[in-house]
Amino acid sequence: MQEQATTLFGEIAKEEKGKRKKGRQVFKPYEQNQMMLLPPSLEELIPEKHMVRVVNKTIDGLRIEALVSTYEGGGTSAYHPLMMLKVLVYAYVSKIYSSRKIAKALREDVNFMWLSGMNRPDFRTINAFRSGRLKRVIDEVFGTMTLFLIEHGYVDLEEYFVDGTKIRADNNKHKVVWKKNTKRYKQKVQEKIKGLLKEIEEVNEEENKRYGDRDLEEMGEGTDLTSEDVKEQIKKINEIIKKVPKDNKKATKAVREIETKLTPKLERYEEQGKRLAGRNSYAKTDTDATVFRMKDGQLLPAYNLIIGTQNQFILNFSFNQRKASESNGLIEHLRHGKRIMGRHPSVVVGGSAYGSEENYAFLEKEEIGNYLKYNTFHIEKNRKFRDNPYRKENFPYDRGTDTYRCPQDRPLNFKETRKVTTDNGYETEIRIYRCTDCSNCSVSNMCKRGEGNRTIQINRKLEAYRTQARANLESEKGIALRKERGVDVEPVFADIKLNQSYQRFRLRGQEKVNVEMGLLSIAHNTKKMALWIN
Repeated sequence: MQEQATTLFGEIAKEEKGKRKKGRQVFKPYEQNQMMLLPPSLEELIPEKHMVRVVNKTIDGLRIEALVSTYEGGGTSAYHPLMMLKVLVYAYVSKIYSSRKIAKALREDVNFMWLSGMNRPDFRTINAFRSGRLKRVIDEVFGTMTLFLIEHGYVDLEEYFVDGTKIRADNNKHKVVWKKNTKRYKQKVQEKIKGLLKEIEEVNEEENKRYGDRDLEEMGEGTDLTSEDVKEQIKKINEIIKKVPKDNKKATKAVREIETKLTPKLERYEEQGKRLAGRNSYAKTDTDATVFRMKDGQLLPAYNLIIGTQNQFILNFSFNQRKASESNGLIEHLRHGKRIMGRHPSVVVGGSAYGSEENYAFLEKEEIGNYLKYNTFHIEKNRKFRDNPYRKENFPYDRGTDTYRCPQDRPLNFKETRKVTTDNGYETEIRIYRCTDCSNCSVSNMCKRGEGNRTIQINRKLEAYRTQARANLESEKGIALRKERGVDVEPVFADIKLNQSYQRFRLRGQEKVNVEMGLLSIAHNTKKMALWIN
């Protein structure tokens, strides 16, 4: 048998040699079941400058004590948090966001196998770590990434470029609660309850003697009838009905309708009002998401994201769900940055969305360089703006008499000072000036709108802040920073939305969305470091 095998292999070898001489194709050996004396090491299969090595080295350099402290000890052994964090960050770098797909990669992808040390947590464990444990400490973990960038010279916090964008929530765009609808429906229920209570008011003579021709206390004009008020009143009425000797079906039916139908509706609308929390809308399946108008014009449930960058590294991020504008979210954004970075940046550069008096006052108080545009910064440079005599900015002002002059040389005298309080509680002063007489003015239709005399509102403090911002922005340094802002923060959004294909959050609730954004930011910064290294 051995001699036959030797003869057979010899003939095959001769045949292969003949084929090579004739120039025919020769294939490399292909043996699926070939045994190896020593199995290959995963370390040998990973290229020296592969992204997975950058992720591994970067996360090793972070301080994750806060994450480790979430483990109480005892019970069965847990997967190491450092390994879990590395796997999640590399998954986000690789555009793998599903916990099931991450678990699949741990079983099949050599890079994930090497990074995890051949650990294979299932998708439930991965999801529990991301949505639960990491949720508690994501700010601290991301903060260590920012400190890592500072310590290794990638950023220095001298310039800080801030901008915002909106990212869709994981929600059906049609399942939305609107503030105006909630208010309208609630008023209808309240009116119906009041109508039924009026009918019940005559259940017996005792009730009539008690109230006469007046409404019940809870039904006074302008009263915002609450579900607690209704329950208390129904309780009183039920006690009265029990004492009535005759059967009052009308009152009993009205009470039953209020108890079983109207009160639950009123409670639901009250709960919706609490969830709105000053917002105009929220999504039903993700109550933290607010409906915003997106760049394509659609009204969609989304998260209003604000980020701060330097050298295209993400240094800080926050969310502002109250309004579409990022203006009233800048102060909290900067405070959040100070909590995770330890200090404020030296200079903040932002677009016109941030140029409010409240933000300027905060920068002044914290001694931060003011390079925030305001809404008329570019318009002021247009000839149409400068040459328009009917704009209040172009009205001559006499400090001695505290009056302005319109184009027809008619005085606008000071009338009053109004106090205005922002959503954040910041109080500002606005001075009101009104023309003495606009009657018989040949240009009144160009100078003012509506009836009455021309009135203008002047904010002295805001004007002073704008003058300071204008001087900074038009300086040599300001012009350079304005140019740099466009190529610093905008590419970050492009990388997340286009390169990472991340245009919609996968998790629901702001706490979980915050985790997703933290992982995306760490992944983005890791990729940027890889470019610097290579």
